[in-house]
Amino acid sequence: MQPDRPLWVPDAETLALSPVAQFMAWCEERFGREFSDYDAFHEWSVAARGDFWTAVWEHCGVIGERGDRALINGERMLEARFFPDAKLNFAENLLRAGGSDDALIFRGEDKVRYRFSRDELRSLVSRLQQALKARGIGVGDRVAAMMPNLPETIALMLAAASVGAIWSSCSPDFGEQGVLDRFGQIGPKLFVVCDGYWYNGKRQDVDAKVRAVAKTLRVPTLVVPYAGDSAALAAGIDGGVTLPDFIAAFEAKPLAFERLPFSHPLYILFSSGTTGVPKCIVHSAGGTLLQHLKEHRFHCGLKEGERLFYFTTCGWMMWNWLASGLAVGATLCLYDGSPFHPDGNVLFDFAAEERFAVFGTSAKYIDAVRKGGLTPATTHDLSALRLLTSTGSPLSPEGFSFVYEGIKSDVQLASISGGTDIVSCFVLGNPLKPVWRGEIQGPGLGLAVDVWNDEGKPVRGEKGELVCTRAFPSMPVMFWNDPEGAKYRAAYFERFDNVWCHGDFAEWTPHGGIIIHGRSDATLNPGGVRIGTAEIYNQVEQMPEVAEALCIGQDWQDDVRVILFVRLAPGVELTEQLSQAIRTRIRTGASPRHVPAKIIAVADIPRTKSGKIVELAVRDVVHGRPVKNKEALANPEALELFAGLDALKS
Repeated sequence: MQPDRPLWVPDAETLALSPVAQFMAWCEERFGREFSDYDAFHEWSVAARGDFWTAVWEHCGVIGERGDRALINGERMLEARFFPDAKLNFAENLLRAGGSDDALIFRGEDKVRYRFSRDELRSLVSRLQQALKARGIGVGDRVAAMMPNLPETIALMLAAASVGAIWSSCSPDFGEQGVLDRFGQIGPKLFVVCDGYWYNGKRQDVDAKVRAVAKTLRVPTLVVPYAGDSAALAAGIDGGVTLPDFIAAFEAKPLAFERLPFSHPLYILFSSGTTGVPKCIVHSAGGTLLQHLKEHRFHCGLKEGERLFYFTTCGWMMWNWLASGLAVGATLCLYDGSPFHPDGNVLFDFAAEERFAVFGTSAKYIDAVRKGGLTPATTHDLSALRLLTSTGSPLSPEGFSFVYEGIKSDVQLASISGGTDIVSCFVLGNPLKPVWRGEIQGPGLGLAVDVWNDEGKPVRGEKGELVCTRAFPSMPVMFWNDPEGAKYRAAYFERFDNVWCHGDFAEWTPHGGIIIHGRSDATLNPGGVRIGTAEIYNQVEQMPEVAEALCIGQDWQDDVRVILFVRLAPGVELTEQLSQAIRTRIRTGASPRHVPAKIIAVADIPRTKSGKIVELAVRDVVHGRPVKNKEALANPEALELFAGLDALKS
């Protein structure tokens, strides 16, 4: 593929009939405007945010009372309030449709598969809703779940939201302390667990961990049957009850929804927690709903009945994002377990058999498929697939090329970036614009995204901080246990006054796209020049000898030197010849400044539960500083590989 040509260009039908094109035309008529192109539409969506978000509400048919005011105090980010007079219920909007068509389709590796129709989902939510009310759970109470990505998890979240409770979840692979570090802060009124789960073909036992956490939380524990003995587990917990027993006394009846203010808390999500106890980030029902409707309907082009899939656990915000697909009438395809069991084709088997329209995953997964020698384009019928999204870390230019060469030649590839902080995306896909190799297509509608230098000035053609300069609906309501808002302000507003600084090191492209070069707190500064770690990974991880890499800056002789750790492919050794080849690749593909001072082979690289490598934790270990919350890691033992290395003493 030629580097000066786009990888994908929307066809005439997409340009005319995609939901975002229809929305633009609708807004022109509704507000008496004329938009020359998408960029003009985006500019209006930021300048007239009250009108824009009102348009999203109306065009998407949000259920609720909107009120007369769309935005107050809009020029002060921390004081802005969207739809201050509105009343709505999140679950009511996701459960608007009934019928016998599929709402949820589930696979648990090769062990379990089943599906819920829309009527069956509504029926289960009704019974759960009644059971929650009977237990005295209602507005503002927290429901905390340590659950796999099951249909029942979606149903429980919807039931909690329907009564105005606040939902918080993590995956069952979290350790005991990791669960308590999260749920112990928020005082749940109900703890929801499974009786085991499948991973890599093996049943994973959770009984001892569940009992220990339940004993500390000291609240009723609801055990959902999946991969173990739910009755035995529930019987061994004070206040334990199985899901069948929890709802046994209730028959399905018409759902009742508690309509609450737009800013009423819906979710508590958690920061990764690798630099301390996780921050509890509270998101509103209204902000989450509007932002997700916008992203699903207009940026992803989702239509009623289409299959939406994201490979995620319940401990990653992409699970919350996926769940909202119900609001546009999509069918959610859920998978729990290893994406490589029984082999690397399992997710593509799922995609082909259920005819995914949207396939969401991580950049690491795409790279693993490429390095595994898989070519789904030649082995699977992916004719229904029109959009593939990637997030979690920057997708390399080679990853972009592989999608078109090895997965599907005519798919729209949307690299997306945002995070737990906004339970959505700052920059993402756009069905009306081309896809260029290595670039995110552009900013989200209604979001005043920019790149600023250290002096707080917008920059083009150079790297800087990703910022958002105007308030938006999915900003957190607050942090839990932060009554004065000090932690909230410190997290996003310390760097620039009245401007959200997201912590990504980014750059505008000549095409109006964005490149994310990594987290700005992990950028390297050799000789005072800022270098994004992704720029190094994009080079070295394309080499077949290297399975994975992690890069840090080591304080050295009143400066910083670049240290590159590599996990090598099976059977490969880090010889002087390979080290030189890595340096040459980085020097020619990036720049001489990117070349590491040291290259060190390690057996494993630590990562979070959602698969992100933890550069800051490794940097702390190398410098002899404690890592405050190892429970946030999927493989905390890997940190020991980086402690006291002789190679870093000279």
